Amino acid sequence: MLNYNSPIKDSKNYSEIKISEVETTAKINLRGKNRDFITKVGKELSIIPPTDPNTSSGNDSLNILWLSPDEWLIYSNNKIDQKNINDLEDRLYNSISKVKIGSVSNVTDHWVMINLKGAKVYELLSAGCPFNFNKFKNLKGAVTQTLINHTDVIIHNKNNNDLNIFVRRSFSNHLWSWMNDSAKFI
Repeated sequence: MLNYNSPIKDSKNYSEIKISEVETTAKINLRGKNRDFITKVGKELSIIPPTDPNTSSGNDSLNILWLSPDEWLIYSNNKIDQKNINDLEDRLYNSISKVKIGSVSNVTDHWVMINLKGAKVYELLSAGCPFNFNKFKNLKGAVTQTLINHTDVIIHNKNNNDLNIFVRRSFSNHLWSWMNDSAKFI
């Protein structure tokens, strides 16, 4: 992992919405197709990757988000240190990439994770997002890839009115500014 310098060092509270960056959590992209791949990931992480579209699975320390039939994003629930991310990446690399059943890429520095909490998070997102959140907001663990104010994002529904939004680092300040400006009017 590179030196992680967050572009967002703030947390904002508005009427029924809290917006904050989630500090340095491990993020690893996995790609693979066959049954051996799923088995190896499950064995290494003690979590079976979801195979149903737009779902997730997890435990106390990790979440796995389904991104496509052969792609998943793993992220940690807690702030990590350099040793933990290296150990996790090495274990996955040795059991998956090294034996050529899939690929493992550390994308910790690629994604910024923003957490939204509160009763009006879906009103905020709907102000700049074409996605229909009617079913999504009632499905704990649901995942979607969409646009918010012309910015590609991955949204993970952690719990009722508690979302993690993954945005590319280069667009994070733009999205952060838009969310804060829009939250004032919700």
